[in-house]
Amino acid sequence: MEEERIVSNLLDFLAQLFVLAVGVGVLVVAVLYVIDRTQTTQAVRRNFPVIGRFRYLFERLGEFFRQYFFAMDREEMPFNRAERSWVYRAAKGEDTMVAFGSTRDMRPVGSVIFVNCPYPTLEQDAVDTTDVTIGPYCEKPYTTSSVFHISAMSYGAVSRPAVAALSNGARMAGVWLNTGEGGLSPTHLEGGADIVFQFGTAKYGVRDSDGGL
Repeated sequence: MEEERIVSNLLDFLAQLFVLAVGVGVLVVAVLYVIDRTQTTQAVRRNFPVIGRFRYLFERLGEFFRQYFFAMDREEMPFNRAERSWVYRAAKGEDTMVAFGSTRDMRPVGSVIFVNCPYPTLEQDAVDTTDVTIGPYCEKPYTTSSVFHISAMSYGAVSRPAVAALSNGARMAGVWLNTGEGGLSPTHLEGGADIVFQFGTAKYGVRDSDGGL
């Protein structure tokens, strides 16, 4: 009889413990649900309360699984993990700089590498730049002696003096100047540099008064 009483008490205790654990679990889930539905920083958690948290857990664990079993940081297509990670950090306003080198393979021919130059290169040691031809099979291919050019900055995003300075600087450096989506202005042509006329989605600067191209 004594043994039966002990077993009965133990079963009652375990049952109460189980009910308590379930109750605490339900309470925790309810609290997390309210927190996720009311927060405004993470869309996944707001749209998928509680279970959306597993997305961030798996994303964190994925780094360790990939290290041993799956693709490396730059083996996925079309956007590898390194590129996606950079976008995530940039979208959150976090630092996008990664120290201790690069995960990109720098061995293929044509890779651009910036190296420190503690002393100016002597003229006899300098190597002439190889010309780069864009569209060699086009009717009018474009050839440039530089691999660095001035990227798109629309006229409205900077100012007239800035565009004039860029135009003259591009001519002096022998590079092209991209107009950006703000259209082509006389200031772009002021310096006499090669121009890349960018057609934006709104077709700024390339429509007539009737809206036609």
